[in-house]
Amino acid sequence: MFDWKKPTVQMLGRWQPWHEGHQELFKRCIKKTGQVIIQVRDVEGSSGGDNQNDNPFSWNEVCTNIEESLKKDGFKKGMHYEIMLVPNITNITYGRGVGYVFEEEIFDEEISSISATKIRAKLRDKGKL
Repeated sequence: MFDWKKPTVQMLGRWQPWHEGHQELFKRCIKKTGQVIIQVRDVEGSSGGDNQNDNPFSWNEVCTNIEESLKKDGFKKGMHYEIMLVPNITNITYGRGVGYVFEEEIFDEEISSISATKIRAKLRDKGKL
């Protein structure tokens, strides 16, 4: 069961859509603490900031996409992760690091080159979006 008091890794994003790069990031995150909170920015139909205006997926679609993808690798909502809707966060600010670390995960080119923009374009070309 997901423990709200246990150390947890936070993943914040638009997830428009969740893709293999996000899946690989999740796998790294889950290894750190055993559980992850996936925060979904509320951006459907609005701008998420510079070059982030293409947000066609709803909260429900994003959640379904995440859950179906993570299930394929054996991860269970309510046990390994939870999903949370958050405002359209564009800035993260802190006064001093008290009990948390900001980390950037670096991936090889195969994962780094995955682009949700390209995925959305393919979905549109196939009439699926």
